[in-house]
Amino acid sequence: MPRVPIHALERRAGSLHPGSFRDACTLFATGVTVATVRALDESLHGLTVSSFTPVSIEPPLILICIDHGFAFLQHFRACTHFGVNILGESQREIAVTFAEKEDLRFEGVDSHLSPGGVPFLRGSLAAFECRLEAIIEAGDHAIFLAEVVHAEAHGGSPLLYFERDYRSMVNGGPRRQEP
Repeated sequence: MPRVPIHALERRAGSLHPGSFRDACTLFATGVTVATVRALDESLHGLTVSSFTPVSIEPPLILICIDHGFAFLQHFRACTHFGVNILGESQREIAVTFAEKEDLRFEGVDSHLSPGGVPFLRGSLAAFECRLEAIIEAGDHAIFLAEVVHAEAHGGSPLLYFERDYRSMVNGGPRRQEP
């Protein structure tokens, strides 16, 4: 698998403080996805990802970003295929489970395998089966660039993440969701 390192620049005096950058980024509303993978030992793993981007229509490419501190990052690095599930507004609990639970994240979650064998979450607005094309090391994250080889679109209203909280769309704008 091609890996392209992007070396972090040394922090310069007067450069942007990480907290200021993080605070500003919370003002960007984003959809919520769960990236999933079936490991070489057949175990299922996943995590909540807000850094998901469609990159190209032809060929169909997407990217996701995973923090180097994620406990199961090695399974994504070792895979040839992974899944991305776009969550609907009723799937807040799933987003929290895949963001916070240490292990057994699939326990009690209704899922099935895609035609190529990656985990898809039932009830998601859309799901993508992706073939890994490249891993780009960038700062404290790994960027996974992948070609979409299968997609399912089910529709519905999205779950959003804005100002460090889950939101739903109401009359065209985000509304805070109650836990």
